[in-house]
Amino acid sequence: MDDSVLTRDHARAPAALDSRLEALLLHHEIESFNARYAQALDEQRLADWTEMFTDDARYVVLSRENFDRGLPVGLIYCESKRMIHDRAFALTETSMFAPRYLRHFIANLVVLGAEINGTVTSRANYIVLQVLFDRPDATLHQVGVYYDVFRREGGALKLAERRCVYDNLLVPNALCIPV
Repeated sequence: MDDSVLTRDHARAPAALDSRLEALLLHHEIESFNARYAQALDEQRLADWTEMFTDDARYVVLSRENFDRGLPVGLIYCESKRMIHDRAFALTETSMFAPRYLRHFIANLVVLGAEINGTVTSRANYIVLQVLFDRPDATLHQVGVYYDVFRREGGALKLAERRCVYDNLLVPNALCIPV
């Protein structure tokens, strides 16, 4: 075998390895982000939840039917971090709803793309279970897909957009805590 072929193959190997390592690290970073996101909501730390978004973030909860038809209107539609913060404030300071525990499960993450400017797109499935204090059983609150756009701020990933597309035909009468 020609020595130049060996040299070329070895030169390419580190670059390929570097890109695979970068992809694995990015996947892990988003998985860790989603775990912190779920924990903040499960513990009803809504102030911490709002800090996971960029200032110009969009947060939308919409039905599969509207999503598939290209209709942007959802149950929740926030066009900025200020609107997200306002929603969190209203839930913690002014809203009255039955006490509950929620558990968010985020799985099957797929990183769809990573741009040179630091923007990352991904999708992941989610399930939210709910337990009301006066009921003995957990119920399926919502199931769907997150379509996300992340951006780096200060070296950390933050959500520039999270579209929560739920598959449920019926939505429980109280969508209190965000999904």
